[in-house]
Amino acid sequence: MDIYHLFFVVIFGSIGLGYFVYGARQSSPGFRLTGVALMIYPYFFDSAWTLLAIGLGLLFLPRFIDL
Repeated sequence: MDIYHLFFVVIFGSIGLGYFVYGARQSSPGFRLTGVALMIYPYFFDSAWTLLAIGLGLLFLPRFIDL
């Protein structure tokens, strides 16, 4: 595990926590589910580039899909 992997795990995990809290307060299941996904997905991927690509995709997901 390199420093970039650890950096992306911390950044996307904390953003995921923010999405989850926002979704819980606004009763938005899209933000809540995206927040959970952002906190969990780093456990399944080892590449820093993969973490970055999936993380950025998940960050913009609630903007395009309204649940």
